[in-house]
Amino acid sequence: MPVPVPSLSVRLSLTLVLSAALVAGCSREDPAEPQAEAQGTLTGTIDRSRAGDLLPAVALVDPAGKALNTGALGGQPVLLNLWATWCAPCVEEMPLLDQLAGDYDGKLRVVVASQDMQGADKVVPFFAKAKFAHLEPWLDRETALSTALGGDGVLPTTVLYDASGQEVARVVGGYDWQSPEAKALVDEAVGASAS
Repeated sequence: MPVPVPSLSVRLSLTLVLSAALVAGCSREDPAEPQAEAQGTLTGTIDRSRAGDLLPAVALVDPAGKALNTGALGGQPVLLNLWATWCAPCVEEMPLLDQLAGDYDGKLRVVVASQDMQGADKVVPFFAKAKFAHLEPWLDRETALSTALGGDGVLPTTVLYDASGQEVARVVGGYDWQSPEAKALVDEAVGASAS
């Protein structure tokens, strides 16, 4: 019995859906090869639907084995970013996050948690090449943060928490963290902690 072949319109529709998913962000699956560097991938938007959710307690480690419990990050606002070295929008926004961390030094902690399955083998060379001034390489090889945040596995995912550990907003997909909109959002969390 012959196997039915999808029509051209069905194949085009599937291609468009898959292309849209890639533009919005990267799937959590670690591809065999890094994604091509695509400019203009910063298409994420602010989502406040989970405002008030608490910062989950997940153990991260740095390449040297030092541990960080995200649940113990209270006391100042936190911007928690899930990313991977193979994800084009993640790579594009990392320098913007580094600059943001410098702009808000002492007022906001920016935590970038790599979801790379190879962990330090991928992250250490990436950080060495990028020479970030303010970001620290935290590893989450088991993608526990993605699960705890109730995400759909799209990278990057970035969540802003106030000083009491409550979610202010999140962005799924790449985002321009130097935009006036981003600064207003961060100022909202930083200002709330100052009052």
